[in-house]
Amino acid sequence: MSNSAPDPRAPDERAPHPAPVWRARPVRLLTLAVFALAGLIFVTSFNTAKGTDIRTDASLLKLSDLVQERSAKNAGLDRSDAAVRKDVDSLARRDDRSTAAEDARLHGLEGSAGTLALNGDAVSVTLDDAPPDATAAPGYPQPQANDLVIHQQDLQAVVNALWSGGARGIRVMDQRLIATSAVRCVGNTLILQGRVYSPPYKITAIGDPKKLRRALDDAPSIQNYLLYVQAYGLGWRVHDDGRTTLPGYAGTTDLHYAKPVK
Repeated sequence: MSNSAPDPRAPDERAPHPAPVWRARPVRLLTLAVFALAGLIFVTSFNTAKGTDIRTDASLLKLSDLVQERSAKNAGLDRSDAAVRKDVDSLARRDDRSTAAEDARLHGLEGSAGTLALNGDAVSVTLDDAPPDATAAPGYPQPQANDLVIHQQDLQAVVNALWSGGARGIRVMDQRLIATSAVRCVGNTLILQGRVYSPPYKITAIGDPKKLRRALDDAPSIQNYLLYVQAYGLGWRVHDDGRTTLPGYAGTTDLHYAKPVK
């Protein structure tokens, strides 16, 4: 047995050990916060979905897809409206008590309004964007993006020239133009009477082919367009279609009152 005094620095094995103190670490708190946020997102997603799939393909969110979908729907509505209008006209003729003179006047108004089919010699004009790899012809500056696509003023120039050339009726793509028709473009996409079209654009007019061609040749705005055809390769084609039938306009219109020009 040793008589030496115990070293005060040595740990006393008999002394009770202090209870461990739990200290929260920043990393552990961050992990808990992430799991809590994920749980909140799952609950919110469940309440929002209500049993449906809320995952959507990115292409479905494209505005162009929505526009094309609405355009196709409008085309179907136009066909449905035309069928109903045909039935109404048939019933009206069956129960009509009007005189022959009144019937003739009504028929003439329908022809002027563009709701009747029109047959005659036709000239068509086709416009198209320049090829993707288009370059400037010798002597011309290099093209900008706007130089290589069809614009609203180009389509309007052709339509106006054909009207001035005595066209009795005009169809743009597959739609007959009437008094309220507006040829409008967003970028190089044509919007006509609730439907959208992409190039190439075809415009068909019934009238005297010689007068129609002469009007196209004499229009200053078309002469300017032909400079871009020569410089950058924009599409331009004029063709005699021979005897052609343009269908009557079958859509709806906001015009309720009109008086024909004498």
